[in-house]
Amino acid sequence: MARIGVISISDGRDYVHGGIVGFIRTVEDRLVTELIAAGHHVVRGVEPVGSNEQAVAVARRVQAAGVDLTVLHYAVWAFPHFTMLAAGALDGPLLLLSNIDPVQPGMVGMLAAGGALDQIGREHARLWGDPADPDLIAAIGARARAAAAVRSLRGSTFGRIGGRPMGMNTAVANTDQWQRQFGVDVEEIDQWEIVRRADTADAGEAKGAREWLERTTAGVHYDGRKLTPELLERQIRSYLAMRDLIAEWHLDFTGIKGQPELTQYFATMDIAEAFLNDPYDWNGPKEPHVCATEADMDGALTMQLFKRITGTPVLFADVRHYHADRDIWDLCNSGQHATWYAARSAVAAENLSRVHLYPEVFFFPAGGASVHHLAAPGEMTLGRLTRKNGDYRMQLMLGAFETYADTVNEALMKQSTWEWPHAFARLDAHAGDFLTRFGANHIHAVPGDQRATVRAACELLGITVDEFTRAG
Repeated sequence: MARIGVISISDGRDYVHGGIVGFIRTVEDRLVTELIAAGHHVVRGVEPVGSNEQAVAVARRVQAAGVDLTVLHYAVWAFPHFTMLAAGALDGPLLLLSNIDPVQPGMVGMLAAGGALDQIGREHARLWGDPADPDLIAAIGARARAAAAVRSLRGSTFGRIGGRPMGMNTAVANTDQWQRQFGVDVEEIDQWEIVRRADTADAGEAKGAREWLERTTAGVHYDGRKLTPELLERQIRSYLAMRDLIAEWHLDFTGIKGQPELTQYFATMDIAEAFLNDPYDWNGPKEPHVCATEADMDGALTMQLFKRITGTPVLFADVRHYHADRDIWDLCNSGQHATWYAARSAVAAENLSRVHLYPEVFFFPAGGASVHHLAAPGEMTLGRLTRKNGDYRMQLMLGAFETYADTVNEALMKQSTWEWPHAFARLDAHAGDFLTRFGANHIHAVPGDQRATVRAACELLGITVDEFTRAG
């Protein structure tokens, strides 16, 4: 969860401030209690602000605590210039929060302060209500998680392993624009580093990992040609090579070109990409590491933002096929789905019991294992950062993954590339509208309805939200 600063603003008249400070603290106590109960870390101002000196001193202490979002809290009428002074000492996002009380005009204080901030062009958001209202706490939490996600991007490094894949323009972004808009640096690394490091990777760990996959998955289907124990261990050693690169270069998220060089002459990166994105491997639980196939930069950036919002693995897929008779989409891409999506269980074995490793298909002559499974059902937020005329937009929608009878699932998967991972998605979007407007072949998803937080993150980043709905 996020780190939230809370600063209560008061009346600047000594005799008024002295008479209402107890009320302010009581309301602030209730607010802080609810935020902590929701899982957030709260940094409180040491006292309600009733003077110029307090405004600056309290704000500086909250700023120094490294908060993601600062809530300027109005339980009473408050002198607006205290807000201006505090805002001047705060670098991060601001949320103005008012109580609803006919006796104490906190709403008036918030409006006066917000208007003053508007006059100087200081961006902020506003909310109002009773701290006991769970919807209010959820709305504050959404803003705070968005602020934390955006803050986490700044100063991070993306490892781009290889260049543009197969002429795919949407997989390549402007590094200057990334630095300016998101604060993200890009480290360019050749794919030869995977090949070189894989050759010297720990053979004992690779063998143990192969045996773990043979025991734990629903099946490793060797064919003696495109999938052999040796090829599977080569894929595992590629994962170990990526793990070393990530640690050595301090990479926060990555993408691997793969095609055509590795997929034709070395091995596919399906195992590496799946288990980098997973919250576990053969060594036990770990932090998911966003890794996008085809070195898709905007895809990886979307995934990193989504991961920072939810803390879960993020799905990456091609928009492969539309089943018009069922109004569902087959989201399918070679090996990229984290195996966590097979059951979305905290227990690795439960997910892997639904995963098969099949020989790679015609497109990939180098061979290796394709990570086959079907995503478990549930509500999903889907979207992607795309660019139109050089400007970023978040194309966003709600949807749900669905599954059907086993025979139906198999029949639907076999209409595309059966060996790859699939997610059957029902989108809150008309097919014609989606195909007309969506700006890439790759799409990304996380569980639950995260749209409010994504919208808030885009607002903080200065990015337009292009939202799909059935009504639209």
